[in-house]
Amino acid sequence: MPIPQLNNKDRSNQSWRASQKKNRPDKGGRNGPALTGRQKNGKRRTGGFKWTDWRKKALWAGLLLAFAGLVSVLSLVAWLSRGLPDPNRLIEREMAQSTKIFDRTGETVLYEIHGDQKRTLVNLEDIPDYVINATIAIEDKDFYKHGGISLWGIFRGVVIRTLSGKSAQGGSTLTQQFVKNAILTPERSVIRKLKEWILAYRLEKTFSKDEILQMYFNEIPYGSTAYGIEAASQRYFGKTVRDINLAEAAILAALPQAPSKYSPYGPNTELLIGRQNYILDRMVEQGYTTEPKAEAAKQYELNFQRPAANITAPHFVMYVKEALSEKYGEKTVEQGGLKIYTTLDLYKQKIAEEAITERAPQNEEKYGATNAALVSIDPKNGQILAMVGSRDYFNNEIDGQVNVTTRPRQPGSSLKPLVYAAAFLKGYTPNTILYDVITNFSNEAGKSYEPKNYDLGERGPVTIRQALAGSLNIPAVKAIYLAGIDNVLELAQELGYTTLKDRDRFGLSLVLGGGEVRLLEHVNAYGAFAREGLLYPLAGILKVEDKDGKVLEEFEARGKKALDPKIARLINDILSDNAARAYVFGERSYLVLGSRPVAAKTGTTNDYRDAWVIGYTPSIVTGVWVGNNNNSEMKRGADGSVVAAPIWNDFMKKVLGDTPVEYFRAPEIPVTGKPILDGQAGEPLVVKIDRASGLLATEFTPESFIEERTYFDPHSILYYVDKDKPLGPAPADPGKDPQFRLWEERILSWAEKQAATTSTDSFGTERPPTEYDNLHKPEYRPTVELLAPAQNDTLAFAVLKARIAATAPRGINRAEYYINDILLGANYSYPFDLEKNVSFLSDGYHNLKARVCDDIDNCTTVETEFRLSLGEDRSNEKITLEWLSPSSGLAVSNIDFPLKLRLAVSSREQAALASFYFRESNGSALNPIGTIEPVENSPVEILWDNAPPSGSYRIFAEVSSWDKRTIKSEEVTIVINNISAGQTEE
Repeated sequence: MPIPQLNNKDRSNQSWRASQKKNRPDKGGRNGPALTGRQKNGKRRTGGFKWTDWRKKALWAGLLLAFAGLVSVLSLVAWLSRGLPDPNRLIEREMAQSTKIFDRTGETVLYEIHGDQKRTLVNLEDIPDYVINATIAIEDKDFYKHGGISLWGIFRGVVIRTLSGKSAQGGSTLTQQFVKNAILTPERSVIRKLKEWILAYRLEKTFSKDEILQMYFNEIPYGSTAYGIEAASQRYFGKTVRDINLAEAAILAALPQAPSKYSPYGPNTELLIGRQNYILDRMVEQGYTTEPKAEAAKQYELNFQRPAANITAPHFVMYVKEALSEKYGEKTVEQGGLKIYTTLDLYKQKIAEEAITERAPQNEEKYGATNAALVSIDPKNGQILAMVGSRDYFNNEIDGQVNVTTRPRQPGSSLKPLVYAAAFLKGYTPNTILYDVITNFSNEAGKSYEPKNYDLGERGPVTIRQALAGSLNIPAVKAIYLAGIDNVLELAQELGYTTLKDRDRFGLSLVLGGGEVRLLEHVNAYGAFAREGLLYPLAGILKVEDKDGKVLEEFEARGKKALDPKIARLINDILSDNAARAYVFGERSYLVLGSRPVAAKTGTTNDYRDAWVIGYTPSIVTGVWVGNNNNSEMKRGADGSVVAAPIWNDFMKKVLGDTPVEYFRAPEIPVTGKPILDGQAGEPLVVKIDRASGLLATEFTPESFIEERTYFDPHSILYYVDKDKPLGPAPADPGKDPQFRLWEERILSWAEKQAATTSTDSFGTERPPTEYDNLHKPEYRPTVELLAPAQNDTLAFAVLKARIAATAPRGINRAEYYINDILLGANYSYPFDLEKNVSFLSDGYHNLKARVCDDIDNCTTVETEFRLSLGEDRSNEKITLEWLSPSSGLAVSNIDFPLKLRLAVSSREQAALASFYFRESNGSALNPIGTIEPVENSPVEILWDNAPPSGSYRIFAEVSSWDKRTIKSEEVTIVINNISAGQTEE
């Protein structure tokens, strides 16, 4: 293609450009003769010294080395120059070929980059000055000063940046950039760079600066099929370059460096605007425009032409195209005839788009959320299966071209699993107790930080399982302090996050979303949980072929161990525990997929700017973001479980369909031996309490009113463990921890408030009493007199008539009568006497006790001896037992309890009491079920209240007679198969 030639008028109108040129030193040293050795210092050198042999040899050696070096350099230049284009025929190029991007099957073309180049030649004089100046300002401010290569630019870009710890840059001049983009390949190698320097130098020798500049503006790629600035102006703004303004000129100047990255139709429009603003500032600094004009250009509302719509999965396509452009160069990707086979699953992609399309209007109407994004990956290899970067790629009102899956956004509570994983690595467990009480986390500088839960409530001591599953904020902040922010960030780096590297930015608020992450990286990090610690790099490409079918690259799964598998299983277990999160989200939230095990976590920023949910099975991980691209707030209540989870649920439900159900491997919950780490709110204190008064039991408190209660002295976890060595000894001085006092004060204050109420939680945080039982004292016991029978009375009849006289400060509740220490009967009505047939007793002396009690078992016992003389001896009377139910071999479950036991007793009058027991079939230890005293009916019935653990058991009964004989029943076997929560019987 011919180069537009500059005419005489063109050359005469270059005075504005001539002012930019600086006089170069005359070639060949024409600035003046160099001083000889005889002329230095204004003196004529006289005399001298004699050259010795070794000095002569050294001189000749140096000259030979210099000559050899010169020959080598010239030889290298000559060798590299072979095959380089003739500068006079630079624009002759191969026919451009279309590049095609396919889905993972290779059957569907997602996007075809047409090889037809749109190029409209334009003379330099037709390009406005500010367009030229914008390009020179950003690409090469010394364009008119150098000879094609800037040694200072190379030194600054390579040496200085490397020494300062930054990545090296090439320091390319505008001439070099023209050579690189329009002539050579974009490979990054020393040889290619040397070729670039040689050709740039030769180009500068062949053409004038204005001719090079004109070639640049006509040949440089500006994105897609737009080659040259005129084609770019028509493509992006729909007008000739002569008519664009300063703002649009800065946009066009921004594109050549990375057309895919900065494309107005790509995901990085804010980077494009940022680069535009930077160019305008550079133009002000270099005197090309004024600051008011630059500021006006920054405020100008750009109106880009609508992009072509013949593209499937546009955000994913642009993601892949940008990655390949960085690797192979814009020229190769745009016109190299590549075949790109991607990882995209078109079936899943369409489901993702439908889920967002169906739910987004509701979110916008109810919550002011105009946008949503979804990405789904295969955690077994890191391949991207679906990517929807926004609600509508072609909707400029919501910045639809922005790919939110690759944008840093605050993740809210969805970062909590990462924090708790770091805590588990340190030795904390899912059962570890953290106090959920409002706490001031002031730092050493005294800056206050007092986070609150979503419902502004406090729950006292909770386990980490409850805290993570229920997404409680206060325990999470304590968890990141215990885990250590640096440790969390180290783990984040291992899991592939690239936005959390500047560690000085982050504090305790990181756990609540105080640092930005990319949805794509966030989802892949969760993939490491799904695969038990194994992380695969994200992949969007399966294979790339060149125009001749040669494979340039092909996918190979290479995972690394990023997390201990045991830790990953703990996270999976908690996030898939629907019962643990039900107290917040309910049993049937959008985080549940029927009976299919699925782990999920939501996230919402405090100001409702971002709402997330990420959920996974062992084979697929999907993340959803909802919000506004301009970062404006949604309406209150727009949390992840409400606006993002329904989209996630719709997608996962359809994608998983009737595929085989996968299960997470059950974890081993560590047992440390430390109460606070194993689920107890501190060191346990067992105290005997009087049930009547609620005070400490005394020696006068009856056994029937004594109960043992376990109390925990309320302290923060920092009281019991060294946060950096939680499995080590307790700290000798907990106060040395800067957070101890802050945590402790709030916990003690909370505990005092709890002690003032009757409600206690499951951890028994009620404080133990300090006073003693004041209701059971000797003076409160009844006064009793046994009126009949008198001591040693003889009964000639079978009827015992017992009479008492009794009073008590609290009144009489009952009178109990015992024969030979076995309950005969009780009377709850005044005058509390007892008349009972005792024909079942043998003749002889018997002991009678009357035990009189008030309502709280202040009791007094009196006794006497009486003689029975009926002429009968019942000591040989036989008692037989027959087991009625349950029958031997019966299988039951916990839902059958209470279970009724029935026993038939012959000679019932001789049976004083019946006791029931059970033991494991292969064990010997007896466990009591209950006792019936006295035995008044046959069959004897009793309820077995609580089911023991699943297993095989033997049950039996023992009956005692009035004369102290013991008779045992047969043993029967039953099998207990308990049903866990959520199960149903077959």
